[in-house]
Amino acid sequence: MAAPAAAHAQDGPDTVDGERYADVLDLHGTPAQAYPGDARGNNPITVFADLGAWHAYALPRPTDPQGGFTGPLYLAQEYPWWLSDGLTRLQLTEQGRPLDLTAGAPARGTSLPGLLRLTHDLGGGLALTLDLRFAGNRTALLRARLANTGPAVRTLAAAWTGRLLRPATGPQREAPKLVAAERGVEVRFAKVRQTWDYLTDGTERFAVRHARPVRVVLSADGDGHRTELAEPVRLAPGETRSLDWTESYTFTEAEYARAAKEADAALRTPERVAAEGTARWHGYLVRATEGVPAARRRTAAKCVQTLVTNWRSPAGRIRHDAVTPTLSYKWFSGVWAWDTWKQAVGTAAFAPGLAADQIRAVFDHQVPSGSAERPQDAGMVPDCVFYNDQTTGGGNWNERNSKPPLASWAVWEVYRRSGDRAFLREMLPRLTAYRDWWYRTRDHLGEGLCQYGATVDPANATAEDCREAAAWESGMDNAPRFDTSAVVPNRDAHGTLLGWSLDQRSVDLNAYLAADHRHLALIAAELGDRPAADRLRAGADRIDTAVRDTMYDPATGWFHDTDLGTGARLTARGRGIEGAIPLWSGTATAAQARTVRRLLLDPAEFGTAMPFPTVARSSPSFDPGGYWRGLAWLDQTYFAIEGLRRYGWEQDARRTVERLLATAAGLAGDGPVRENYDPLTGEGHSSTNFSWSAALLLPLLRT
Repeated sequence: MAAPAAAHAQDGPDTVDGERYADVLDLHGTPAQAYPGDARGNNPITVFADLGAWHAYALPRPTDPQGGFTGPLYLAQEYPWWLSDGLTRLQLTEQGRPLDLTAGAPARGTSLPGLLRLTHDLGGGLALTLDLRFAGNRTALLRARLANTGPAVRTLAAAWTGRLLRPATGPQREAPKLVAAERGVEVRFAKVRQTWDYLTDGTERFAVRHARPVRVVLSADGDGHRTELAEPVRLAPGETRSLDWTESYTFTEAEYARAAKEADAALRTPERVAAEGTARWHGYLVRATEGVPAARRRTAAKCVQTLVTNWRSPAGRIRHDAVTPTLSYKWFSGVWAWDTWKQAVGTAAFAPGLAADQIRAVFDHQVPSGSAERPQDAGMVPDCVFYNDQTTGGGNWNERNSKPPLASWAVWEVYRRSGDRAFLREMLPRLTAYRDWWYRTRDHLGEGLCQYGATVDPANATAEDCREAAAWESGMDNAPRFDTSAVVPNRDAHGTLLGWSLDQRSVDLNAYLAADHRHLALIAAELGDRPAADRLRAGADRIDTAVRDTMYDPATGWFHDTDLGTGARLTARGRGIEGAIPLWSGTATAAQARTVRRLLLDPAEFGTAMPFPTVARSSPSFDPGGYWRGLAWLDQTYFAIEGLRRYGWEQDARRTVERLLATAAGLAGDGPVRENYDPLTGEGHSSTNFSWSAALLLPLLRT
């Protein structure tokens, strides 16, 4: 996404937004090994990236080695690894004597909107400030400002040092090779195809390019370097001078060539890069905090920073800018469909162009009509796509199932922010094909109500494989409502297998489809097709009636999935948060909504300290630490809160948001946004820096 024209020059100590949004996330830490995860694959160090770069950085703690930023962290196509604990740490000497960067005061590392900053007081009127910001989607610009406020001339020699962190085992251990280059150092990567750990093609490079002439000396073992500035820096009293360099991570030779030009341009005009970055981030924050109470604006800024760090630019099979679930977890550097729909809604608040591209990144891989591989799945959107697909050795790419149909909602919400009718025209046929796929391959009885299911796929070889994929298709992977489910085959009139359905109609799926019809109707009407809009609204009404009449249980006061054969409501499986989706979609009657509201607010059911658990406390399957068996997920909480608002309970919605913000660990401070939360304590669970949580917090903060 192109950055806007510069509006505010930035070459001093403060950004436009200053300390208001400093350190909204704690980015401090230094790794001891190349693998960035704990035992569960979560990186304990939160990092910063921008503009869709595939590498990232953090800040050293005050007790860590100083003079440079932590990292970089890089993506071996699909997996994050630390390349170094600090690849370019600056050292200064005067008359051959090393200078202590903390002689005057402890070093300070600060995260500001769009940049990282390290400040060092060397004493005697000498100060060093290091800034890191991204100049493009492959390149970071680093600037070291040396300021002499003392009475004497200072003549300083400068050098940068760093060492590789190698993976501990496997062929990936030998993948990175440090080499001396004309303008600094490079790391070149050998080809490694470890499907579940490390993927490179042998063309990846990490290049450090200095603006001034340097001399490079490699360590005896080849894993370390000392890059010396060829000429000393002379500082007169009151004078400030800068040392500039770039760090680029690229996948292909073509990217390497483009990044070299990107780096040269940044080094020629670093003030331009700073000004454009400052203006862009100022715009993000102005838009993201519009209508947000002052006490919540730092949380909004945290959400923006989370989403931007998880932004990846086109690479491999990813053809448009996208946002991944998180850079902080080993398995989440791909693009999931229903994550994207929700992320786009939040991102549209501050960067509608990026929001639209996220949606395109998923629909780039929609199964086309006439597909030789999947003719029965024309219109389907895969569950998730990654840098590699199956033909290039990827194991994470998944076409065993799709994900809930929220794309039309996402497209409409992006349009509401952008006003781009061309985007609506572009997406409408794709959205229509996706809607048609659901009714062609997931409506087992042809009755207009759908089931989650599985595709015809080599990985769906057994009934249990298909049940697993169908549960994944719901997005609620291990929810209790699927514990005893089975699958049934779906065939066309000629007996051709189209896929499988669960033996239950799901209430959330059909409420989503009702909303899908309504949003398609809005799009059609906006594009001037009134007859199509009328047909789509009528379709939504038919789904609403069927859901109201067959899935609401008066005895439990809740919406439930129903048995495909008998039509019985599956009340014995307990109440799940999916039963609140008919409020978000506008499907429930007013009377039905009142009973759902009562249960949502009941502390013995869903009205827990951290709203709302995915399974009611009264359910025999309730587990406050269970993934989709009790933990509170912010997307489901968002849908339930918006459902309350839709039916007129604004005060309930406001109070619920207030309780959420007060209870969710870390949201009010500098902790990361979590994937999910303990509903009883608010403790964060699963991955950190999770995109859809950040995305849907943004509209909730305005509630």
